[in-house]
This record gives sequence, structure tokens and C-alpha cells, in this order.
Amino acid sequence: MILCIDVGNTNIKYAVFDGDDLKCSFRIATDLKKTSDEYGFQLIGMLTVAGVERGQITGGILSSVVPSLDYTVSHALSVYLGITPLQIAPGLKTGLKMRADNAKEVGADRVVNNVAALAKYGTGRPIIVVDFGTATTFNILNREGEFIGGVIAPGIKGSLDSLVSGTAKLPRVEIEAPKSVIATNTVTNMQAGIVFGFAGLVEYIVHKIERELKSGDVLTVATGGFSEVMAKETKCIDVVDKTLTLYGLKYLYELNTEEAK
Repeated sequence: MILCIDVGNTNIKYAVFDGDDLKCSFRIATDLKKTSDEYGFQLIGMLTVAGVERGQITGGILSSVVPSLDYTVSHALSVYLGITPLQIAPGLKTGLKMRADNAKEVGADRVVNNVAALAKYGTGRPIIVVDFGTATTFNILNREGEFIGGVIAPGIKGSLDSLVSGTAKLPRVEIEAPKSVIATNTVTNMQAGIVFGFAGLVEYIVHKIERELKSGDVLTVATGGFSEVMAKETKCIDVVDKTLTLYGLKYLYELNTEEAK
């Protein structure tokens, strides 16, 4: 079995794969103050609950957008699981052709999402991968499977947090769509603004990308924590794939371990 870890600004996502079978997945809050022992102990506990013994994990791969946690998480895996994970970094084979001005600036999570989208959905038509994470990112792949650029917009939760912290009387609310955009109380007013506002943002950006690509057969794949909420409110999202990043990590682990043989 292999362990795939996606370290994000808000959450750390774990997945255990046995071949092509996703045995279990779970997430914890990203915490810069935790030690490698705390991360390791927490991970062992979650694996135990999932019925996975530490000796069954034979390898791992790590994607991180929080550099200060790279050593902490890697050390936890070394001490508690006895593995040294591969890491998404320059030099790792991805097979992804990059047409960005500076490929090193492209976040590890975006690289993994692009690789996963190509592996799962193929080439021959443009693909837009929208990731609803701490930031809302749009990644564009052309017909040949080349990453040609993207868009970074504010994240849904971060926008809500900013709204709440910047005002004295607005409460913290659940991110879900109200029944009507014409809202009748403070909570539903805020929900309408956040959910429908981001739905409009997504539709406008996706349609503008489609016009620039001059293509009518673009596949739009949504992933991330709020992908299902947003897919219900837009007509431009074709596929919701919440485990896209984790499957991408699995693919890259297999790609690089096969190359090493």
C-alpha cells in the first residue's frame, strides 16, 4: 500500500491506495505549530481506525504548498512509518509539458491536478481544472495536454472569513446555497453573496477561457472542498472529482517508481 499526502494551506489530506483501490482517505487541519511526533501520532491513530497497519505502508508521496511543513511531515513518515516519501519538486518526473513563463512558480497542487486530469480524462480536447481550495485556481490544458496557464482567485472560505472578521455584526455562517438569491435575513444574505457570487465568478472565467481557446468542447473538472456546492449552482462544470489530487499523487508515485526500476 502507498500513502499519498497533500499538504494544503487549510487542510492536510491523506489517502491510502492498495493498487488501484482507494482503501481510505481522511483530512486534518494544517497546523504550523505541530511537531513531527504530533503529526506522526495522529496519522497512526487514523490509520488504525481505518484498519491499516503501519507495516502495510510500503511507500509514499508528498505534495505541499506549505514549505515550512515539508520536513515536519516527511520526518513523521520516516519515524512512524519507516518510509521516505517522494516529493513533488523539480526533478520529479511528471510527463507534464509546461508552457508557463516560469514553471517553478506553478504550485505542486496545480501540477498534480493537471497530471491527474490528463491521466483520468485524456487529451484531444482542452481541459479546465477548477480547484476550490484555500484559493480558487483554474488550470488550463490544451488539446495536446500542455499546461498553458491559469487563473488564481480568492478562496470561498477565505472570502467569508474576511467578511466576518472585517465587520462587527456579521456572523459566521455555513457555506451553502439559500433557496433564493433574494434573501430575507442576515444569514441567507451572506450565503447568497458567497455561493451565488462565486458561481458567477466561476461561470464568467470559464466562459472567458473557452472564448480565448476558441473551442466548444472544453471539459471542466471541479475538485476541492466546495466543488459539489459550486457544481450545483453553475452550468459550466462537467465533472466533480473530489479525489483528483490524491489520484494524481498515486499516478506520479507509480510513474516515478517504475522509472527507477
